[in-house]
Amino acid sequence: MNHTISVLVRNETGVLSRVADLFSSRGYNIESLTVAPTIDQEFSRITIVTSGEEQVIEQIIKQLNRLIPTLKVADLAKEESMEYELILCKIKAKEKNRSEILRIAEIFGAKIIDTSNGVYTLQIVGDEKQINSFLDLIRPKMPNTKPTTPAITVNERMKPTTENGCGFALGAAGACCTGAC
Repeated sequence: MNHTISVLVRNETGVLSRVADLFSSRGYNIESLTVAPTIDQEFSRITIVTSGEEQVIEQIIKQLNRLIPTLKVADLAKEESMEYELILCKIKAKEKNRSEILRIAEIFGAKIIDTSNGVYTLQIVGDEKQINSFLDLIRPKMPNTKPTTPAITVNERMKPTTENGCGFALGAAGACCTGAC
């Protein structure tokens, strides 16, 4: 079973390397990894998707907590968090398939963010099932790639931590305001 682990760390040189080394030295697999600074540039949020039994995940969390720059570690359960993926894909927009591409984009809420040289660049945000359904329909019109970013995950119980009371994710890395996972 996949687990999304959120790690709040001090934004220091070498932190990501130490986290990756922890996983590789113990034979744990990283399915997905994203990193970005939080609103407070002193901290970064590392979002890791990994798989394993509960005992393995507990061990990973304990070992992450032992790393010096780590401030907080949380296993974000699916029922307690929102998870989205973002993809950007380029599709050749030939005269005969333009209307079909636009129809599929509209159905899935995709945005056309660029049109040049007969190519549409589409952006879609959604959960894994929605993204895969979109790709199944659009794949015949694009190269054999899955252009995607890692999942963005935010804990729904996250407390607002800034002066104006916001708590939100930044960028594709799932970085949220400091003090909350």
